Amino acid sequence: MSIRLDPITIVPYDPAWPTSFEAQRVRIEAALAGVLVGPVEHIGSTSVPGLAAKSIIDMLARVDGYDHAARIAAAMAGIGWFHAPEPGDETDRKMSFCFPDIAHRSHHLHVVQADSAGWSSWLAFRDHLRTHPADAAAYGELKAQLAAEDARDRPRYRAAKAPFIADVLRRSAAEGGHREVDRP
Repeated sequence: MSIRLDPITIVPYDPAWPTSFEAQRVRIEAALAGVLVGPVEHIGSTSVPGLAAKSIIDMLARVDGYDHAARIAAAMAGIGWFHAPEPGDETDRKMSFCFPDIAHRSHHLHVVQADSAGWSSWLAFRDHLRTHPADAAAYGELKAQLAAEDARDRPRYRAAKAPFIADVLRRSAAEGGHREVDRP
């Protein structure tokens, strides 16, 4: 499991976040050529214009097989990214990487097997917040409140956000906005 030294700090939206994502996207796509399925995606709160967030660019890469784990880890290390395993990574058939280091990261990459479950909801949640400013604002307020209550307890922070995320995904599905992304 990776060691985090940075507190949970929610900051106003930074218009430089998309550029920061793009700079790393290009590097990752080149490093993972041959195993990557589709583009590397900008996910999480930094991908939603106007949304307050932790200043960490969350990214998603889908690969054609988890059996490429050693190759993926070597390729990511080759471009200066650190493997930062998280609870559930192995059972969920995913890998986590951080840049420029684990303790104080500016970017976090989730590498998932393209046919694994769950990752499409990350895109659905992002897309819903991009098109529903009131939900994005409410999510930003919730995150700021949770960070103010305890800026060090990441498991609590994640767990406390889960009901909000589940509600948004339910409403998005009811509106026809949450559907499985086409798989290769």
